[in-house]
Amino acid sequence: MQISELARRTGVSVHALRHYERQGLIRPRRLANGYREYPEGLRREVVFIAMSRRLGFALPDIARRLGDYRAGTLRIDDMVQALQQRVQALDKDIARLQAQKATVLEHQAWLRRQAAPAPAPRRADPAKAPAPWPRVRGRGPGAAPHRTTPPPPPRSLP
Repeated sequence: MQISELARRTGVSVHALRHYERQGLIRPRRLANGYREYPEGLRREVVFIAMSRRLGFALPDIARRLGDYRAGTLRIDDMVQALQQRVQALDKDIARLQAQKATVLEHQAWLRRQAAPAPAPRRADPAKAPAPWPRVRGRGPGAAPHRTTPPPPPRSLP
């Protein structure tokens, strides 16, 4: 079958199939006229690759398991273990994104406080300066204190 037929039967785009070929995951036969011919058995492998991609596996990881899949020696236990590792990676990504979201919300709240109209001061108090920018990185042991005043202007050379 030609690439367009394989794409239609697997739901994988022609572009993705060519990419899989460039990566060495699939190998069509070349006809005398230079056209690629994809055997029917390749359909099963393309579905395996596409399903693995949808689960978030990288192509190098898929390539390592594809040989066992082709040979029929990829065990269910191996697939369950790979999926468990993928779940753990997703949990780490979710935790990282939740921390990033909290930081974004903190900055958003800080900006809203800055934009809120301030009550008219009764008398000018030079000690009250605008609130410092929110912290970007957490402070670890031995970290420098957070600067609340702007740095001094650069000195000009004589």
